[in-house]
Amino acid sequence: MSRKKNGGDEMRTDAWLATFADTMTLLLTFFVLLYSFSTVDAAKFKQIASSLQSVLTGETGTSILEFNVKNGEVPLVGEPMPTTTPSKDTQDIYEKVQSFIKKQKLEGTVVIKSDSRGVIIQLKANILFQSGKAEIIDNSKPVLNSINGLISTLPNDIVIEGHTDSLPISNFEYKNNWQLSSARALNVLEYFVTVKKQPYPARFKSIACAEYQPIVPNINETNRALNRRVNILIVASEKEATKK
Repeated sequence: MSRKKNGGDEMRTDAWLATFADTMTLLLTFFVLLYSFSTVDAAKFKQIASSLQSVLTGETGTSILEFNVKNGEVPLVGEPMPTTTPSKDTQDIYEKVQSFIKKQKLEGTVVIKSDSRGVIIQLKANILFQSGKAEIIDNSKPVLNSINGLISTLPNDIVIEGHTDSLPISNFEYKNNWQLSSARALNVLEYFVTVKKQPYPARFKSIACAEYQPIVPNINETNRALNRRVNILIVASEKEATKK
């Protein structure tokens, strides 16, 4: 009787192997199915495998973290953003704007940036407008007058961009942030062209961006204040640079 009990225990102990084998088979089938849906670059897969082997065996060489599946040249972790060399026109404009802003002592009022389009003079919305409004406040006009003097010396096209934060607006004047950002950009444009009599109005245009081009996440009031802004873009052009 004792032997029968022991034999029964052994049978019950080994029973889990069947369930385990079935589970492994199903997992293998699942991964084979996933693999069949994917496309693998054989050369990159071989290089990744080689790099992984080097790391595991302690050999020197290219680390797996130094391999980029896109081109195999730059790190996957902390990958640097691609950079472009500013055009000569952009560099010249940036230096001129920077020098002008320093002379006018506007460093605490405006921010100067550049991108592939040209040079940007960025003004916070609270400097130009009251909350939820698009009328230019009188205290900001000396700043706009200074910027008007600067752009009067440049032949480049000027684009006025209106930006808001992500909080929705709905009042008797503006139904949404598109309308608010459009009105703000247009009022700054009209101030330069109509009030200050810019001689070549055809080179000016205004753009409404609403909340869709934030410079920081709209997660708190400090960030939202940074996103509420008007950009005065001085468009760079190599053709114009060659005319000088």
